[in-house]
Amino acid sequence: MAASVFVSPLLGDAFMPGLLDDQVQLQEAEVAVATVAEEHAAPEKSEDTDSEHEDKSSPRPQHVTQRRRLQNSIFSAWLSKRAEKVTREEVKAAIENADDEVLSIRNLMSKQESNIIIGDPREYQIELFERAKKQDIVAVNCVTLVFQQFAVLECNLNQKIDRFCGDMNTDLWTKSVWDKHFQDNMAIVCTAEVLYNCLLHSFISIDQINVLIFDEAHHAKKNHSYARIIKDFYIAEHDLSKRPKIFGMTASPVDAKVDVVQAARELETLLHCQIATTADLSLLRASISRPIEQVLQYSQLPPPYMTALCSEIHNRFNDLESLVRLLRCAREASSDLGEWAADHLWSIALTDEEVRKVEREIELAFLAEKEQQPVEVLNSSMARVHEATEIVKNYAFPPLSFDGNSVSSKVICLHSYLNSVFERSTDARCIVFVKQRYTARLLAEIFKRIGSPHMKLGLLVGTNAGEAGDVKFSVRQQVLTLMKFRKGDLNCLFATSIAEEGLDIPACNTIVRFDLYSTLIQYIQSRGRARHKNSKYVHMVEQGNQHHIQALKDVHKNEDILRTFCEALPADRLLLGNDYDLEDALAKERTHRTYTDPKTGAKLTYRSSLAILAHFPHDRETALRASYIMSVESKQYVCEVILPEVSPITSVTGRPSARKAIAKCSAAFEACLKLRKAGYLDSNLLPIYHKQLPAMRNAHLALSLKTTNAYGMRVKPEVWEQTRGVIPTELYMTVLDVKNAEALGRPSQPLALLTRFRISELPSFPLHLRPGTASEVSCKQLTSNIKLADSMLAKLTSFTLRIYKDIFNKTYEVNEADMSYWLAPLVNYMPDDLVTGESRSLIDWPTLDYVHEIEEIPWTIDTPLGKLSDHYLIDRWDGGRRFFSIGVAPDLSPSDPVPEGCAAHKYMDTILNYTVSLFSKSRARATWRKDQPVLMAHRVLHRRNWLDDWDEAEQNVKTLSYLCPEPLKFSTLPTAIAAMGYLFPAIIFRLEAYLIVLEACSKLGLCIKPELALEALTKDSDNTEEHRTEQVHFQRGMGKNYERLEFIGDCFLKMATSISLYAQNAGDDEFESHVKRMLMLCNKNLFGTAIRLKLYEYIRTQGFSRRTWYPEGIKLLEGKGFKKTGKEVFKHHLNDKTVADVCEALIGASLLSYHDIGNMDMAVKAVTIFVSNPDHTVEKWDEYYQLYKLPAYQTAVPTAWQVDLAAQLERLHNYHFCYPRLLHSAFTHPSYPSGTGRDRIPNYQRLEFLGDSLLDMACVNFLFYRYPDRDPQWLTEHKMAMVSNKFLGALSVRLGFHKHLRLLSSSHIRMIQEYVMEITEADAESNGARDYWTTGKNPPKCLPDIVESYIGAIFVDSKFDYKEVERFFDAHVRWFFEDMSIYDTFANCHPTTYLSNLLTLDFGCTNYRLMSDELPTIIEGTPIRVIAVVMIHNEIIAEGIAASGKYAKLKASSKALEMLTGLAPFEYRIQYRCDCSDKKTEDGEEAPPVEEIMGSAI
Repeated sequence: MAASVFVSPLLGDAFMPGLLDDQVQLQEAEVAVATVAEEHAAPEKSEDTDSEHEDKSSPRPQHVTQRRRLQNSIFSAWLSKRAEKVTREEVKAAIENADDEVLSIRNLMSKQESNIIIGDPREYQIELFERAKKQDIVAVNCVTLVFQQFAVLECNLNQKIDRFCGDMNTDLWTKSVWDKHFQDNMAIVCTAEVLYNCLLHSFISIDQINVLIFDEAHHAKKNHSYARIIKDFYIAEHDLSKRPKIFGMTASPVDAKVDVVQAARELETLLHCQIATTADLSLLRASISRPIEQVLQYSQLPPPYMTALCSEIHNRFNDLESLVRLLRCAREASSDLGEWAADHLWSIALTDEEVRKVEREIELAFLAEKEQQPVEVLNSSMARVHEATEIVKNYAFPPLSFDGNSVSSKVICLHSYLNSVFERSTDARCIVFVKQRYTARLLAEIFKRIGSPHMKLGLLVGTNAGEAGDVKFSVRQQVLTLMKFRKGDLNCLFATSIAEEGLDIPACNTIVRFDLYSTLIQYIQSRGRARHKNSKYVHMVEQGNQHHIQALKDVHKNEDILRTFCEALPADRLLLGNDYDLEDALAKERTHRTYTDPKTGAKLTYRSSLAILAHFPHDRETALRASYIMSVESKQYVCEVILPEVSPITSVTGRPSARKAIAKCSAAFEACLKLRKAGYLDSNLLPIYHKQLPAMRNAHLALSLKTTNAYGMRVKPEVWEQTRGVIPTELYMTVLDVKNAEALGRPSQPLALLTRFRISELPSFPLHLRPGTASEVSCKQLTSNIKLADSMLAKLTSFTLRIYKDIFNKTYEVNEADMSYWLAPLVNYMPDDLVTGESRSLIDWPTLDYVHEIEEIPWTIDTPLGKLSDHYLIDRWDGGRRFFSIGVAPDLSPSDPVPEGCAAHKYMDTILNYTVSLFSKSRARATWRKDQPVLMAHRVLHRRNWLDDWDEAEQNVKTLSYLCPEPLKFSTLPTAIAAMGYLFPAIIFRLEAYLIVLEACSKLGLCIKPELALEALTKDSDNTEEHRTEQVHFQRGMGKNYERLEFIGDCFLKMATSISLYAQNAGDDEFESHVKRMLMLCNKNLFGTAIRLKLYEYIRTQGFSRRTWYPEGIKLLEGKGFKKTGKEVFKHHLNDKTVADVCEALIGASLLSYHDIGNMDMAVKAVTIFVSNPDHTVEKWDEYYQLYKLPAYQTAVPTAWQVDLAAQLERLHNYHFCYPRLLHSAFTHPSYPSGTGRDRIPNYQRLEFLGDSLLDMACVNFLFYRYPDRDPQWLTEHKMAMVSNKFLGALSVRLGFHKHLRLLSSSHIRMIQEYVMEITEADAESNGARDYWTTGKNPPKCLPDIVESYIGAIFVDSKFDYKEVERFFDAHVRWFFEDMSIYDTFANCHPTTYLSNLLTLDFGCTNYRLMSDELPTIIEGTPIRVIAVVMIHNEIIAEGIAASGKYAKLKASSKALEMLTGLAPFEYRIQYRCDCSDKKTEDGEEAPPVEEIMGSAI
């Protein structure tokens, strides 16, 4: 589909002038984007919904993960379609009500008054339009900008239109992206550079364009993108019928000091167009008023000279290239503006930020040297720049005055004129045009000091601020400045040439050319800004300056020539004597090589190769760029391009050229050819090498876009590795003792864990030895160590390795130096003073000696039958078959069939075959005694996850076995020890988990109880944070997860940061405090801290695993996994919120570790660690008050009224205020006058901010300890009742606080009176019901506010004593909530909770989900919005859109409730095809096969 393309040169960098010369440049733009959008309503059901429901519902996934995957895909597909329905009208509605400061450029434009439908065009416009329909025309006198043109065209065209610029990262868009834009839009507004790049990369061809409109068409010359489009693509299309029509607009074809007629001829020839203007110029004059021109003469200026400051810098640093430009500018300013400006230039050009620019320039120049200089040269240059900076900082700048040479006569003249314009308040608008950016800035600084009080000054310059001293000015700032100028918020702009053309600047009363124009078009266009009737156009001319006088004469003369030229245009529009030969003009360029890709037609030219190479390799994160080194060979320039280190090609040298620019282009061209040939540029000449960069390179870029990221995970404590490497001479004992060990069903013997260091005290934990029961494992650390002598270590090593081999079929290398720990059998009796007793005496040394000396117990046919019972038997060929022998079965022989009820095996024909696990060929060769006895035994199943309860499959596994002794190995391990050995994997897994989390705490500097540390760092499913939903990939046996600790930690974090902010920032208002607190406690901040501390390594996400419990350090010789080499790296997937939540959980663990003694210091320290913010640096609770500096209003002598107020409130709550004025503040409404000086008493907002967090903490503490088994969602829902405005309003009335509130708002007073009457009546009629407050209406917010501010006040007055907060809670709040069940209904009023209960409890439905995601932005200029949906049986029934996921889900839930409330269960099942109540077990995970069960059953 062909399209119209509207091209403008003036966008972003097109606004960008030279660094000090503000002539319009040719680069592309970067546009700041800030957006606003209105909430979108949920879509109505489509007409074909019913037909879709006629089909059978999709098969229900068997597993939760499969079902969630299907739901995710449905949601993603729906989301992409829903985004397309976001209407432009909704966005515009939001734009109208939005603050200009937060709107995008596009939306700012849409608010302009000029963006209205053009219903009454002027006569000359109609005439030109009619002529334009007949032939290709360059029309004069229309000046606009891309965003402005887009806004106007969007309003006036009944076609889809879009606009593009460099800030949208269009430079690396693929062809498919561009194809979609070209297909979707009939017209496109873009910068010239964007279109040129599209043509170069063959994203669009010239024959696909119907009409090509050039705004400011006079730029079409030399190497401007306009000219390049014509030269490289328009002319290259030889079929004239495929060329687009060209429509150009300009105020004049002349923008330089050239012959007017010749310039017009060249422009016509290049654009293949004809120049036209209105036939009747009087129409034009009638439509556009011409200003009165005046000449303002000022006294002759002195020649540029050095001020004292400039002289000092020049004398010492004139060889520094980076300061030479500033010296030149300062010299010019001394003449043009005066000494004050010349000196002041240094103060703005050598600030710390600007010095960094200078340093960067010096470093880049240093690195670009072909002959690399010693680094000392660079250091010396840097040091001298800092030396110059110090001179400027220490210089005593004289004040600005009109005496002497402080300001120039030119400035004085301007000052006099502008003061007359702005003598009084006026609606006048004025623009002062200057050439240089620094001139505009300095003039603005001068007139801030000496200008009229009625002047509202502004600055309007280009955006290309690359050198020191340049003003930073964004496209957005330009648009906002013009909006303020239009509204009258600014009335005098100091502007560079950026204001001459392109921008839609409102009509002015006065235009002053402080610096005269250089060309005719500058004169015409700047004069065109003075559009008001009787407006003035002022030329500032120096007395006796012939150049100025001649400039005035030239522009008037050339304007007359241009006017005569237009009036003399013949009817057929043919210019006579047009001898400009385009072929001659193009002949020079044809010497430059080009490359056209044979597949796509993408074109590589000398000029375009620079841009293509600038994006190679594609790595936006580090912005790698090529560098160019120039040298001279045989009087010609030769350029070498050096590509970044990661590039596959490092350097390429171009061909010699007489010009530097061509040599540089040649090098880039050669490099692009090599990259294309090697396949590193695709057929559209886009870089593809970035695909070969490391996979994890950009992982950090997607932190908040996807749910998970892969992180390293510790599976072993670091202490093992730190203590390995030497043979120990002493060991420390930890006794592993199982209470109720008889639950194993057989005798067991305790084991000792021997380590090189003393393990800290660890808590006991449960093992599930029988179904439904738990036995505690205690780990008792003995204080005495064991001095190793003789062969003790060898015996311990033999025993430990025998455990691994006989029980777990793992043979390890004997390497005592690299063993992490040892095991030892203990005697069956334990002394009372176990911890302080002698360790060595507890070891069962006879058993150690026996195991060390004998590898296995031999069996022969002569072995007495009585000695075959109570042995640990090993299948030599199957590592998973182990048995405990019971005794001989005298009635059975090896050839008998296997009795019924035995454990399953591959061979079940005879008892002998049942015993042997050899493969068929080996089995055929083996011979066994036929007369051997048959043993009865129990098979030991490999159920090693004793940390979790038994499931049904494990309970029903058969273990009875009948075996022949000859094929089996009789282990020297006693059965009691083997039984305990089977428990060891679960025990060591939990012990190592404790050690890992304690290492995390040690790294953080936190001392936390091990059980709480483990709980805080445990995530037991993929969706741990999704309460009351089916857990995905649930890890069994991990114990408590972080949910509850995160809940209380989050609350303490809020309280701690609130206290710190209140104590340190007395001058902040409530909003500032909220913002600062948000920055500290937001998940993004916590996540960043956790990533920096590598906290993710310590998070426990994996349950017990047979793969990870084995010891590290010693080499595995036999057994599964022995072929692996090197240390295995483990990774787990965590979403960002999990990492942040763990930080809050650790804060909660720090708090709970010392709850019994009422110490919160460790929790305070944890907050400081995780917020990592200067607003919270304390490490102890008492340090909060040390931060607080008593304000004067608090310590001033109280008035009698304030003392009386304190006395009255003391009778309501038994607390005596030391500072009654603080209490006064707690009851002062924002509407009440605050006074002045020491009498100024602030309103209650800061105290309310503090009290809110304190009350939150008190409520959470109450719920947390009173309901230890409730999940965070239940706690949150019921906390809502305790801190709700409804309750606090009623409490305020019950305490009589409302009587003491000081406010002046009559409406508030009336609302308070009505509420007090209603809630008092409800209380009286409730007969003592504690929930009477739930029946009333919502109170005026000031009533709950003063309860919180009062709590804040008693906290501050008591020197930050939190016990006073708890005392208030116990006295006035606890009574209402002794029975939380009465508030279940209140909690269920929350839409999300109510919806969950309705679906689950009333309808019996489990196949539903509440999902949310960011809404894709269809229209640039809209803010990020989150859309949430309610999905039932794979159908989306409701949606909600808000600024955050929380509120989007609330809206979606509310809409779903509107649809579902009132339905009977059978109606629900029919309408939504719900069969959950009939198939409750279908969604459950199938029990794994017995062979895969992780654990053992004895």
